[in-house]
Amino acid sequence: MASRRRKLLKVIILGDSGVGKTSLMNQYPLAIEIIGSLILVMCLLFVCVLSVYVNRKFSIQYKATIGADFLTKEVQIDDRHFTLQIWDTAGQERFQSLGVAFYRGADCCVLVYDVNIMKSFDNLNNWREEFLIQASPSDPENFPFIVLGNKTDIDGGNSRVVSEKKAKHWCTSKGNIPYFETSAKEGINVEAAFECIARIALKNEPEDDIYLPDTIDVASGGRQQRSSGYN
Repeated sequence: MASRRRKLLKVIILGDSGVGKTSLMNQYPLAIEIIGSLILVMCLLFVCVLSVYVNRKFSIQYKATIGADFLTKEVQIDDRHFTLQIWDTAGQERFQSLGVAFYRGADCCVLVYDVNIMKSFDNLNNWREEFLIQASPSDPENFPFIVLGNKTDIDGGNSRVVSEKKAKHWCTSKGNIPYFETSAKEGINVEAAFECIARIALKNEPEDDIYLPDTIDVASGGRQQRSSGYN
């Protein structure tokens, strides 16, 4: 099938293991196009933020990401069409050394924490600094981040230990980072958060486009190149 020209935007999602970086993916309607998987991944996460975004589905099963994986989705913002490449990375410390391979070339970084676990919030600064060191963006002071406070649905909000005021104060101190409170399980603020992510990533992307295949024929005996995020 013929290829067409589309802009590619790379988004990295970071946070402690189990805060919910994967479940957002299943909440977005249809049209998910899996370009590549690093097959380092067999997922484990309890309530994740990523699954809800793509398929509008939430799984109660816990699946922990091993290493990293990415999915792509065609998105339209206003009159602009582009491909959003979302990288879901492992939160375990033993995989943080892999960051340099995955972070380079990112257009936006999403920091996720669990509003019910103070440590996951306290670690946001570590994740932010780790990303800036390993990604080495050309303008680190102005590189776009977004913060998601996830799992707001748990116990009707009675279990939360990180207040919205505290989270917003941290975001303000880091250069007015956009902040959203989300629930992957209930689908709360998922679309709004990812629309913001897409707009920020698009704003910081150069004007030149990249070719990507519309489909990948996995049954074909021939070899077909695909984008993997690095050479």
